[in-house]
Amino acid sequence: PDLLPACNAEITTMSFLQDVVDILLQYVAKSFDRSTKVIDFHYPNELLQEYNWELADQPQTLEEILLNCRTTLKYAIKTGHPRYFNQLSTGLDMVGLAADWLTSAANTNMFTYEIAPVFVLLEYVTLRKMREMVGWPGGCGDGIFSPGGAISNMYAMLIARFKMFPEVKEKGMAAIPRLVAFTSEHSHFSVKKGAAALGIGTDSVILIRCDERGKMIPSDLERRILEAKQKGFVPFLVSATAGTTVYGAFDPLIAIADICKKYKIWMHVDGAWGGGLLMSRKHKWKLNGVERANSVTWNPHKMMGVPLQCSALLVREEGLMQSCNQMHASYLFQQDKHYDLSYDTGDKALQCGRHVDVFKLWLMWRAKGTTGFEAQIDKCLELAEYLYNKIKNREGYEMVFDGKPQHTNVCFWYIPPSLRSMENSEERTSRLMKVAPVIKARMMEYGTTMVSYQPLGDKVNFFRMVISNPAATHQDIDFLIDEIERLGQDL
Repeated sequence: PDLLPACNAEITTMSFLQDVVDILLQYVAKSFDRSTKVIDFHYPNELLQEYNWELADQPQTLEEILLNCRTTLKYAIKTGHPRYFNQLSTGLDMVGLAADWLTSAANTNMFTYEIAPVFVLLEYVTLRKMREMVGWPGGCGDGIFSPGGAISNMYAMLIARFKMFPEVKEKGMAAIPRLVAFTSEHSHFSVKKGAAALGIGTDSVILIRCDERGKMIPSDLERRILEAKQKGFVPFLVSATAGTTVYGAFDPLIAIADICKKYKIWMHVDGAWGGGLLMSRKHKWKLNGVERANSVTWNPHKMMGVPLQCSALLVREEGLMQSCNQMHASYLFQQDKHYDLSYDTGDKALQCGRHVDVFKLWLMWRAKGTTGFEAQIDKCLELAEYLYNKIKNREGYEMVFDGKPQHTNVCFWYIPPSLRSMENSEERTSRLMKVAPVIKARMMEYGTTMVSYQPLGDKVNFFRMVISNPAATHQDIDFLIDEIERLGQDL
């Protein structure tokens, strides 16, 4: 009531926004201050009871609104803190943050040039540049920014199915043969989730065996393709992973591309996590063969540190997304506009309303240049190698797989003193399983750091350390190791 667009509210509005900016700037400063907690942890029922979060009929004062802002940030996880290692997306980039503020102020939709002229052009320029880096001649092809890697992977599946059976768009799944997709047993769960959403079914996603480092085994892929064909199923997509979620493994893309070519199957590369390595001359060899893919998922909000969300799907064949998804809504995509209609990109998206995700990536790229992203990525990989070298022979640590990690994922068990002399047995395994969760809970209660853990296959809970925050240093890695030992000594 007291703010614009109310009459004569300019002074009130400006001072309110100034206060909000002050709250934000204090939070930014705290995010990078190692003496502050990463998290001020409370159990859900405590947080619910401690404050009144309910929505009321009567308005609150602006003082109370500012207090709400402070409280929300007080309990937020500082994902930009140099000791937050919990997710694949970490860090807080200042130019990216500025771009997000600007995007919110502009508050427009991405569907037509008519209402988002600059943003539409920047999406065109940025996606073309990303396709160039994938290795498609002249950056040819198509693409879209989507709400995260899971949706990008689903787009790939949708387009691959349409390419093989265009009639599915009108007639649905009943009109086409039983389709099957292939992906590695270490791939992201979104491949199955997409198959469920598209009516293909999770049973139609065949998981291919991986070697001990988590890479897909091409001979097993070929065997399973032949098996599926013998049963009368139609293989329509192989989703290879460049940077798996847990091990950070890169599937052998060249061998997989050969198989896809031989059996005429759409090759998708899920590079949500590993795609950023294309920015690095030193590390991009890990994605050799990606240029042979029909589609690629690449999430700049992970390894490149762009604020959430920023996920691109890139498609090699131009026009395919449009034919697959367009519905010709006449109130939005009028054919008699006075400008080049090819810039009205909204009809190739599954969404109608689409958030502007490109500006923060474009502005950061302008501010850093490709070499800036490269330096940032190389530094994170160097830190992961430092951690690996520090713990691979250290007492109380066991690596989950042998050898230097290919990405910034470092997977290990911490073995407390009480378990170190125990023989391998069921009892030791069941005790080891409980170690990581307890250490993690203590980390969160002290608020000092966060790192994720999980079981995988027959391996009980282990830590998965990932580094994608350019603010992290060797000292932060040392701190993490000391902290794990401090919190786990007595277990």
